[in-house]
Amino acid sequence: MKKQCSILMIAIAACAFQACNNSGKDSKSSADSVNAVKDTTTTGKTGIGVDKDDAKFAVDAANGGMAEVELGKLAQQKATDSKVKDFGAMMVSDHSKANDELKALAKTKNITLPDSVSKDEKKNMTDLTKKTGHDFDKAYVKGMVDDHKKDVKEFEDATKNLKDPDLKAFATKTLPVLKSHLAAITAIHDRMK
Repeated sequence: MKKQCSILMIAIAACAFQACNNSGKDSKSSADSVNAVKDTTTTGKTGIGVDKDDAKFAVDAANGGMAEVELGKLAQQKATDSKVKDFGAMMVSDHSKANDELKALAKTKNITLPDSVSKDEKKNMTDLTKKTGHDFDKAYVKGMVDDHKKDVKEFEDATKNLKDPDLKAFATKTLPVLKSHLAAITAIHDRMK
C-alpha cells in the first residue's frame, strides 16, 4: 500500500511539474496546440469546424493582427514623422476591424485564437520601444514593410489553399487591405531614404 501511495505521489508531482513547465509557452503556440487536438470530424462545441491548416492560418492571422494593432499604437505615441504616426493609426483601425471579424468567425468554427501576441512579437515590440526619434521611425517602417510583404504572401496563399469557404472569404476580403498597407508603407519607406 505504501508503495502504491508513493507511486501515486510521484505521478502527481510529475504532472504538477509538467503543468508548471508549460507556463513558458506563448499564447500563439498554446492556441495551435489546442486546435491540433480538437476533433475535426464534428463541428461546434465538441470539435473544430475546419482542418488543421485552416486553423493554423486563423491563429497566425490573429497573432499578426494583434501585433499590428499594438505596434500601430506604439507608432502613434513614439513616431516623429507625421506620415508614420498616420500609418500607425491606420494599422490600429484596420487591423482592429479585421481582428474582430476573425474572432467572430473563429468562434463559429470553434477555433481557439491566441489571447495575446507571440513571444517573438513581444520581443520585437520591446526592441522597438527602446528606440527613439528617427531611429524609431526607420525601424518601425522597415518592420512594417517586411511584415506586410510576408502578410500579403500568406493571404494570397490562403485565398488559393484554404478549404473552409468562410475563412477563404475572410482572406480574400482582407488581402486588398494588406496590399494597400504595403503600398502605403513602401511609399513612406522610399521617402525616408
